[in-house]
Amino acid sequence: MVSRRSWSKRLAWVNAVAMGLVLLLGATVTATGSGFGCGESWPLCHGRLLPPLTAEGIIEYSHRLATLVSGLVLVALLALTIVERRELFAQWETRIVAGLLVGTLLLQSALGAAAVLAPRHPLVMAAHFGVSLTVFASALLLALVLTRGESLRARRRFHVPAGVVRASWGLLIATYAVVYLGAYVRHTHASLACLDWPLCQGRLIPDLAGPVGVVFLHRLSALALTLALVGLVVRLWRDRKLRRERPDLVWSGLVGLGLLLAQSATGAWLVWSRLSLASVLGHAAVVTLLFGTLAVLAYQSLPERALMERAGRAPVAGVSASQ
Repeated sequence: MVSRRSWSKRLAWVNAVAMGLVLLLGATVTATGSGFGCGESWPLCHGRLLPPLTAEGIIEYSHRLATLVSGLVLVALLALTIVERRELFAQWETRIVAGLLVGTLLLQSALGAAAVLAPRHPLVMAAHFGVSLTVFASALLLALVLTRGESLRARRRFHVPAGVVRASWGLLIATYAVVYLGAYVRHTHASLACLDWPLCQGRLIPDLAGPVGVVFLHRLSALALTLALVGLVVRLWRDRKLRRERPDLVWSGLVGLGLLLAQSATGAWLVWSRLSLASVLGHAAVVTLLFGTLAVLAYQSLPERALMERAGRAPVAGVSASQ
């Protein structure tokens, strides 16, 4: 018989996958122009419990239904964890990550409602996608904490240089900004302001006025982000001690770099395919995995809290003061 503790671990990963699917369904709503498939009513669809049998109505309703189901899965997960694994839920990492997940999921739902009930402003729609990324990253971190919490904390007992911590968190924040800018481009219908890639209007530096300038800024910021991540990966790889003691950071950096390059490739696909549904969903899926990977990298770069509390009182074995 499967124990309830095993069920909580499985449910944690189901929750993470569900949050990712909600994000992709939201991208499908945008790509297919189904945002008003349920009219201007929320949470009902055209004032009814069931949607009309139209493609737009079914797509929009599926997104809302998936959000509801994922929320119920989260409630079940938190309840099971509190009952069966109270000692784990008492830890600060679990409480913070769970709180962030609940808060951003509520904010995501509120922004989704605002998109229907209020005029659809591109800034609000871009924020909706950005918050959805945070929801997924929080769900991924919660799954890792609930299933591999002890091993993760054990690795974090070996400090990393402060520069690596700053770079990891800086990359996460910068990625959010780049993604937000990309979502803004999408919701202002400026994605094809540059009809070629990697050039824009056949030029290395195009006329920066209007939508072309926004698209070019998005591409330039993505390039800067790639170079910054390359720099962090090289630093992690060249530090032999860090590579030996913290392979989780090295591998997270390498996976993140691979996903960032794949993100650029799907960005080119968007342009070359003239925003085909497959390219839009591929672009959204890759950026979701990228943001989740960088969130894990940033989280794992932090020292274990018990270690920080003892650091001022006594040296800790295995931790170099020079780090």
